Amino acid sequence: MRLEGKAAVVTGAASGMGKAIAELFAREGASVVVSDLNIEGAEAVAAGIKASGGTAIAVKTNVADLNDIHTMIDTAVQEFGTLDILVNNAGVMDNMAPAGDVDDEKWDFIFDVNTKGVMRAIRKAIPIFLEKGTGVIVNTASTGGFSGAHAGVAYTASKHAVVGITKNTAFMYAQKGIRCNAIAPGATATNIASTMSNWNEFGASRTKVTQGVIPRIGQAEEIAQVALFLASDESSFVNGAVIAADAGWTAGF
Repeated sequence: MRLEGKAAVVTGAASGMGKAIAELFAREGASVVVSDLNIEGAEAVAAGIKASGGTAIAVKTNVADLNDIHTMIDTAVQEFGTLDILVNNAGVMDNMAPAGDVDDEKWDFIFDVNTKGVMRAIRKAIPIFLEKGTGVIVNTASTGGFSGAHAGVAYTASKHAVVGITKNTAFMYAQKGIRCNAIAPGATATNIASTMSNWNEFGASRTKVTQGVIPRIGQAEEIAQVALFLASDESSFVNGAVIAADAGWTAGF
């Protein structure tokens, strides 16, 4: 098993890509902290992992709350003795609003979850990784992290920032045994659309220009396979990379 003996934290793991990642990591031998604001969903995922012979614990986490971030990482260390892998997957979508329509409240909320939460989790994990001399970080970015045509300005900017955090962290700690990479999923079948409200019709209409050339919708399990590669020693020479998992969608523009 590729993650035998490893301890992992996966945020946003009650459903979608996070759930698929947590379950796959557990099947590959990792002990997993199933982190999510939806504690009932997280507990169900953890119970399923344990029923299949794996090791998991559910932790209620609002990634926009600093104390919750600390509790999440501390729980991993307390329960499993250490932390080896951090997967920053939790995220929310905006309402497709362009710069002329975005409001401060939406902007702040998107950045608190999608960007500041990622930075805070990494910041908390780094001392653990430095002491061990090894550690892996996998961030869920988005094709919206390098394209301006897939969402509103808040989500787009937040995911561009995740790409920047990924590359900066990879470079800064490259000689310390720490790797940091990101996945940029394209259109994937998850429930992230449920986080959207007050749909901006103009912004949404503009994104349809590129939506028309989506080759197909991806499955959460396909994204999990990319996360497994990045978390395992198979990607030991991969650092600071952003891997597009989009069936070739963004290859055309």
